[in-house]
Amino acid sequence: MSKYSGTAPKLTALAAALVALVIGPTMVMAQDVANGSATATVLTALSVTATAPLAFGNVLQGVPKSVSKAAAEAGIFTIGGAANAGIDMYMQLPDFVSLADGSDRMVIAFSATDANVDTTGGGVPTAFVAGDGYADEDPHNLPAANLSDAGAANIYLGGRVIPTVDQTAGAYSGDIVLTVAYNGS
Repeated sequence: MSKYSGTAPKLTALAAALVALVIGPTMVMAQDVANGSATATVLTALSVTATAPLAFGNVLQGVPKSVSKAAAEAGIFTIGGAANAGIDMYMQLPDFVSLADGSDRMVIAFSATDANVDTTGGGVPTAFVAGDGYADEDPHNLPAANLSDAGAANIYLGGRVIPTVDQTAGAYSGDIVLTVAYNGS
């Protein structure tokens, strides 16, 4: 028997392994990799300004006085933000106005049609013009709206004070708070 007789099976096994190694990678599926990205644009922050107070002027004891939302004495709020962005608005209205020292209060009331929302954003507001947006809105439940192409809107507010017959003389005031937020539409 030859000294190389045991080597033939080892060479055959080595050759088979080498063939499997060469053929094996050709059976692997092709792969590819792609990189994507995430982007976002943060919109302009909203601004809300109380442009004009709801001014009832001189009020007589026992005589209710109203101010129209279309009058020069109407309360005006100006909203600025991203062009055409959707907004939600919430107005917190007082039930009373009071003297600075808190010694007396006078009822203030708002009807379901005491607000107008102008979404045309037509410059510095002075008085609401019919057709400029949403007329006869409930200030307790303002509608969602979209800012104008210039990113603006105005709210006009009317109301009514109801003094008692023995209302204390003096200057009365109360806070009207408007909260505005983007709604994503």
